[in-house]
Amino acid sequence: MPPSSVWANPSSLSDRAYRIMQSDRETVVIVGAGQAGAWVAITLRSLDPGRRIVLIGDEAHPPYERPPLSKAILAGKAGIESAYIKPGNFYADNRIELMLNRRVRHINRNRSSLTLDDGSSMEYGTLVLATGCRPRMLAIQGADLPQVHTLRTIADVEKIAAWLKPEGKVVAIGAGFIGLEFASVAVEAGCSVTVVDAAPHAMGRVIDGSVAEVVAAGHQGRGVDFRFSTTIEKIEPDGDRAVVVLSTGARLPSDLVIVGIGAVPNTDLAETAGLACDDGIIVNAFGRTDDPKIFAVGDVTRHFNPLLGRSLRLESWQNAQNQGIAVAKAIAGTATPYADLPWFWSDQYDTNLQIIGAPTAWDRIVWRGAPESGKFTAIYMQGEKVVAGNSMNNARDIRFIKQLILNGTPVPDAALADPSTSLAQLAKG
Repeated sequence: MPPSSVWANPSSLSDRAYRIMQSDRETVVIVGAGQAGAWVAITLRSLDPGRRIVLIGDEAHPPYERPPLSKAILAGKAGIESAYIKPGNFYADNRIELMLNRRVRHINRNRSSLTLDDGSSMEYGTLVLATGCRPRMLAIQGADLPQVHTLRTIADVEKIAAWLKPEGKVVAIGAGFIGLEFASVAVEAGCSVTVVDAAPHAMGRVIDGSVAEVVAAGHQGRGVDFRFSTTIEKIEPDGDRAVVVLSTGARLPSDLVIVGIGAVPNTDLAETAGLACDDGIIVNAFGRTDDPKIFAVGDVTRHFNPLLGRSLRLESWQNAQNQGIAVAKAIAGTATPYADLPWFWSDQYDTNLQIIGAPTAWDRIVWRGAPESGKFTAIYMQGEKVVAGNSMNNARDIRFIKQLILNGTPVPDAALADPSTSLAQLAKG
């Protein structure tokens, strides 16, 4: 049965009424208070105001979104609180028990209980693992020098900001989202920036090399020095600086080094509990693990996507939020499969890059607009079908590219490339 109207606003209930409503309802414990975990809690509370919900996070801050960290917040254009998903008092007002600065050490599946870092235990009826990822670290000499940082948390941003100074020399290791967004902020802060990547072009995991050349050119025009197909041999101390030593023999004196070489899913807790994992916790389209009492959500999951017909692991704002909503619906008894086309975006300087789709193969790129204009859409084709798209400062095209992918309708290259041909009409078939 759907929640009754008296449950519409849990904050209006007396403590006694709330306890009575909870007495025959299982506790949902969410481990991980990032975006995915927060959206499970927020959505579940709206669907089921009588359920006890516990949200456990290992940071001091309430749940927040990560994308602003490497953009407006690092640049000093926005405060930390602007990243909060909800105001701090939201959780108490909505009877979500938010436990910060706490870690779960062990899951006892036989007893449906958790052991926390202080030795205390907590029982669950349903458990949600939203443990996210951690930055992949450099396994080289000097990776632990004080000038070397990763950029994933609020604490990281606060440390990096202290090192980011005009006329400083900085190195970004990795030309992915983090490396390039950091580079744009550093350039605008007056720094000299070098980006090093083992791949032959930027953002090699998510965009075609031809599009990557345009992205890199935008940085090069602002003075960024790229070193592609190059690895890091070691990082040496040099007074107040660090020296990044490249496989080419080049030495880069640096006031600050940012490592952005990908992320590792935090599956340790799940693996120790015996849950199936493979570069992520394996879940179905509803977020269920192989334990009927345990769900997983967000960056840490390898989930089945019905639209793509395969399982994949995504690290994105969209996935964290929408999969979190889907898992909450499944717990509340209104399950619908989580089925989104992967979507990403990146803001670098005054440029907005958007990516829709996650193709395993494409045979050509159709350009809609001139790449050198700084405003275009690159359409990925496999045979006669659209399989993905990138837009630069042309975001309105993305929703039509998405529809073309989902429709699977053959579309002529000439029609896609012609700006006078409406993408909206093509998407309607």
